[in-house]
Amino acid sequence: MNNIIGYYTTQFGELWEKSLFDLVEEAIFGVLKQTNLENKQIDAVFFGNMLAGVLENNLHSTSKIAEILKINIPIFRAEAACASGGAAFNLAKTYLEANSNKNVLVVGAEKMTDYSPEEAITGLSAAASGEEQEAGLTFPGLYGMIANYYLEKYHYTEKNLSYVSVKNHFHGSLNEKAHFRKKITIKDVLQSPYVAYPLKVLDSSPISDGAAAVILTNNYDMIKKQKHSAIVLASEVITDTISLKERKNLDEILATKMAADVAFKKAKINRRDIGIAEVHDCFSIAEILAMEDLGFWKKGTGGQKIMEESTMFGGGGNLVVNTSGGLKAAGHPVGATGIKQIGEIFLQLTKQAEKRQVKNAKYGLAHNVGGSGGTAVVTILGV
Repeated sequence: MNNIIGYYTTQFGELWEKSLFDLVEEAIFGVLKQTNLENKQIDAVFFGNMLAGVLENNLHSTSKIAEILKINIPIFRAEAACASGGAAFNLAKTYLEANSNKNVLVVGAEKMTDYSPEEAITGLSAAASGEEQEAGLTFPGLYGMIANYYLEKYHYTEKNLSYVSVKNHFHGSLNEKAHFRKKITIKDVLQSPYVAYPLKVLDSSPISDGAAAVILTNNYDMIKKQKHSAIVLASEVITDTISLKERKNLDEILATKMAADVAFKKAKINRRDIGIAEVHDCFSIAEILAMEDLGFWKKGTGGQKIMEESTMFGGGGNLVVNTSGGLKAAGHPVGATGIKQIGEIFLQLTKQAEKRQVKNAKYGLAHNVGGSGGTAVVTILGV
């Protein structure tokens, strides 16, 4: 049995005074302190990162982590665009399934705000197909195309999308580590400037710095010693086409649907059992698609369901979504995002989420997406 026994996240935001490895070091020693583990008790490390090779000309980050930890153990870097954190976690789980009585550290991090917007956007665009890049498409453009298709097909408006951002900013106001802690209104979203029609600034997640780490173990004695523990019931990765033009349906992320189906089958629970979820809301349309593709909402109903506010903390629904603030408000340091999502579920299930604590949640789901849906990771935890 694989359990998460600890989680730590740095502040997310514009952290100009800290380097990528300052953030990595903070997250690593933060989670070690929380679990009362020494560095020599870690048997392997999995590092989720997308952009260090592009922005920092640093591809040998694993060796730098060995330098930080001052130990000589297997260390692996995982890259799957914005799903790098989720992919690193999946690989760590797989490692534990092949090795008994081990403690594994999973850390995700990204440093983006030291670079110009043009440099950061060029780096992020490397997760799109070559043809899409040559056509001048960035991810706001790609998701704008998806949003246009969805709104027209199901007869919704930009106002429907705006409810995602309002909800997630409210949740972000309750999270002291969030990039944005300011509540916003529907009017604020609708009056913000367009980035790629119909998506606006307040429909879009920010460029952020940050790091997050969890410790996974299958050492029964270690699990018994810990105050907090959550069971990893499933972690599944599915990879689909990179190009939108190769997708059969523009109103779904097939990789999400497939990963969710496998994850729920392995976890041996139903969708209705999930009380808390962190889904990949890089743009407002992405959360609506995620809720449908994960099987929580029927296809085409998301535009209406989001307006009911049932997935908001205190909204009275059975499923609360993106209590961390999501990518939209908590921030999106891409390599760290997948780990933060899993960490938020861990906090909720172990009753450590403080102001945003959801009552009586026994199962939670984290959903991490790379690019415009080329990679999807679905992780299910329980207590």
